Formats: sequence, structure tokens, C-alpha cells
Amino acid sequence: QVQLVDSGGGLVQAGGSLRLSCAASGSINSINAMGWYRQAPGKQRELVARITIGGSTNYADSVKGRFTISRDNAKSTVYLQMNSLKPEDTAVYYCNALFRGRLYWGQGTQVTVSS
Repeated sequence: QVQLVDSGGGLVQAGGSLRLSCAASGSINSINAMGWYRQAPGKQRELVARITIGGSTNYADSVKGRFTISRDNAKSTVYLQMNSLKPEDTAVYYCNALFRGRLYWGQGTQVTVSS
């Protein structure tokens, strides 16, 4: 019932920027929360940022001040603006949604930051 398509990853140099997009089926107004997770090879998956239906946001300490999560309800899309990227940000980024007690995931998009 909820399908997520994430995109926008790529290869950038340190200090560069990328904007990730996550398009959700239906209205995101019905989704309790949406966010972005990332997972690097051999590392645990970690929360990057999330936004609730009320508009409140949370960020991992490692990205605070550099990343911004936002949403466009009319387009049923959530964005992650990533600035001042570091090599440590290299990972597969996954869009996530919480809807009626269930978790949904996008297919993932690769972000690679070179030094």
C-alpha cells in the first residue's frame, strides 16, 4: 500500500552537495513519519534524519547542521539536502516510512564522497 522510490545519489567530491528524493505512493499526510537511513559496507544501518506528520525533525549528530530533511505534501515527496559532504558520508541511503505501525523502505541510492 505504501511504495517508496528513492533517488538522487551519486559521486561527489568532499565539500560538495547532493539532494536525495523519496517519492511515496498516496498522500504522505497519512504517514506518521518518514526519514532517511544509511548503511556503509560492514557497518550498521543508522538513522540520518526523520520528519513527522507534524513537521518536527531529528538528525544524527554526525550530520546536524549539514543535512536538511523536508517534504512536499502535494508531490508526496520527501527530500534530503546534503551539504558539506564528507567521505564518512559514503553509504547506501534508504528512504523509510512508518505507516499504520509498519515500516516501508525504498530500494536505496548510493552516495559516494571522494576525498
